[in-house]
Amino acid sequence: MRFAISIPQFVADGTFDPGAFRAYVCRAEELGFDSGWTQEQTLGRFPHLAPSETMAYAFACTERLRLGCAVYVTPLHSPVHLAKSLATLDQLSRGRLEVGVGSGGRNRPFGAFGIDGDAHVARFTEGIRLVKALWAEDTVDFGGRFWQLEGAAMEPKPFQKPGPPLWFGGSHPNALKRAVRFGHGFFGAGSATTTAFAGQVRTVRELLAEAGRDDFRVAKRVYIAIDDDGDAARRHAADGLAAIYGKRGLEAVAVAGTPEECVAGVREVAEAGAELILFTPFADQFEQMERLAAEVMPRI
Repeated sequence: MRFAISIPQFVADGTFDPGAFRAYVCRAEELGFDSGWTQEQTLGRFPHLAPSETMAYAFACTERLRLGCAVYVTPLHSPVHLAKSLATLDQLSRGRLEVGVGSGGRNRPFGAFGIDGDAHVARFTEGIRLVKALWAEDTVDFGGRFWQLEGAAMEPKPFQKPGPPLWFGGSHPNALKRAVRFGHGFFGAGSATTTAFAGQVRTVRELLAEAGRDDFRVAKRVYIAIDDDGDAARRHAADGLAAIYGKRGLEAVAVAGTPEECVAGVREVAEAGAELILFTPFADQFEQMERLAAEVMPRI
């Protein structure tokens, strides 16, 4: 069992504190977290730093901590630019990069990015194929529906060969099939209940058995709030989820309560099949990270 922690990204204009950020990621490394993870939100009123630049800063502050984004909505990116950016991050970090990818669903503002959302899944799979080719092949000839390259080369390749691990998000059966076909891991969403996640894991394992694969990992984001007052923790989680998703009634997706209640909830996620658990506190991230490392992780 491995544990990860969310990296602070919610920063209002002019309020970024370099010292506090450095202290947070260095402390995460000291506490033994396997990795730290960012998220992507390009448009929106909620202040949110971009993932790649945030990871670059965090890489420069740390020595061992792996860092990733869960997830890049890759149809909104040029795969050539994305491949170059991620290869650069992997080189600068000496191979500490993890990459989460997702198609984003039909409700994304595709027009703002100059693309047609009707073909976003086809664009997603073709883009992943192109990124992997640019990372692994000396010369790329690619005759796709959306992108065409002839005799193209990209150097340097990622530090990790043939590239950083690719984690796939999504919950639809077809998304799980794509994860097994193209990826190295499946990342369960924070918005999924433990019961729903367990069902997704069963499907993934069946697909892996059919494909004869044993080189695949399973992770889940867990929204969490820990407090000696369990009711206060649950209120905090409810308010946090409402702020993230813009609606109430999502309390079942979080783990919240006293340390003992959080241990029980996290154990259920592990028993459902998570090999990596990404803790995502709602606020007071530094304090929550300390409590998770001291009161929850050793008991899982």
